[in-house]
Amino acid sequence: MKNILVIGAAGQIGSELVPYLRKIYGDNHVIATFNRTPLPAEISEAGPTAQMNATDGNSMYQVIKKYNIDAIYNLVAVLSAKGEANPPLSWKINMETTFNCLENMKEVKGAVFTPSSIGAFGLTTPQDQTPQDTIMRPSTIYGISKVAGELLADYYHLKYGVDARGVRFPGIISNVTMPGGGTTDYAVEIYYEAIKNQKYTSNLKAGTFLDMMYMPDALAAAVQIMEADPAKLIHRNCFNVTAMSFDPEIIAAAIRKHIPEFVLDYNVDPVKQAIAESWPNSMDDSCARAEWGWKPEYNLETMTIDMLEKVAAKLK
Repeated sequence: MKNILVIGAAGQIGSELVPYLRKIYGDNHVIATFNRTPLPAEISEAGPTAQMNATDGNSMYQVIKKYNIDAIYNLVAVLSAKGEANPPLSWKINMETTFNCLENMKEVKGAVFTPSSIGAFGLTTPQDQTPQDTIMRPSTIYGISKVAGELLADYYHLKYGVDARGVRFPGIISNVTMPGGGTTDYAVEIYYEAIKNQKYTSNLKAGTFLDMMYMPDALAAAVQIMEADPAKLIHRNCFNVTAMSFDPEIIAAAIRKHIPEFVLDYNVDPVKQAIAESWPNSMDDSCARAEWGWKPEYNLETMTIDMLEKVAAKLK
């Protein structure tokens, strides 16, 4: 049985990945770490936890040895918009955490999952059906750190044999934990505002297409890539994965099928808009489909039905 360390367990993905992993591998085999942000009770009370500064490699190593860790899910990151407000902090957290995960798992011959992102692409990348292997010249510190992380993971696999794997996530939409300062956050916020106020003000322009994915598919992708046959993997740590692509008008139209009075207007954030325009309209995820059988379960319509139901229940 694997012993898994989830770094960043209090975040948007981590807070849902920990319970998901515990259902698969057992409560006592998934250790949830946190630093300043406390863990939700459903995580802290259901299995082992550890307080840890992920930028401190020795602190991380002590936790790895204590729990005999075989694999790390590294979910710590300062996201795109927040990263632009403080580039030095973004670089420090994103890169030192990734380096510490890889360096420590080199010592214990373990595996590391570090997600990359659509933020790894840039204005010179083909924007429609962005290929798996293409030009990558991001214009944000977040994107630069993601490209560097992909290369660093490749290096540790080739030089030291670390089983480094990952995916390039699109925007992640969840009804459990709110996102933390990313450019795609509007696609979560819009559902909450649709339920609460039947109105939403988008900070991205109409016509701004971005890849998106519902959280259940993101969790499945994270586990599937780590469980995939390594002999079949060519792109080990940076697979394009996606489920849907839409702009604010399209998601608003999907919501109006269930809340006809819903109104969408705009107050564009120039920082987020510039970031969004540097990212793909849609990604080609055929390599993930071919190499490890990736296939999302949710599309915009089925996600919208589930989001509105879950958010309505939560807000009550």
